Amino acid sequence: QVQLVESGGGLVQPGGSLRLSCAASGNFFSIEHMGWYRQAPGKQRELVARTTSDSSTNYGDSVKGRFTISGDVAKNTVYLQMNSLKPEDTAVYYCKAGYRTTSWRYLEVWGQGTLVTVSS
Repeated sequence: QVQLVESGGGLVQPGGSLRLSCAASGNFFSIEHMGWYRQAPGKQRELVARTTSDSSTNYGDSVKGRFTISGDVAKNTVYLQMNSLKPEDTAVYYCKAGYRTTSWRYLEVWGQGTLVTVSS
């Protein structure tokens, strides 16, 4: 089992920055990918940014050029640097990881979510 702990959400003014952190722990063989998703009120959960164990990354169209995912999947920690924040970035941000158990079964796990509010 893998547990994800997120931190770094909060209230920020438009144009400001925030950095989210996600750390994985537990008993597993390896983590294959980690990423961030978000869900705004009344909307579906969407991809923000994702990185894999071979360091490839992909981003949602609405955050390209403003958000950067970093960290090291092999070290079980990723970060999301969010710059030039807009009110429409307001959402609950969830960390997600895909991993292999010690018996090589593939599973996915979500964090509890952290609220990001962009408002003046």
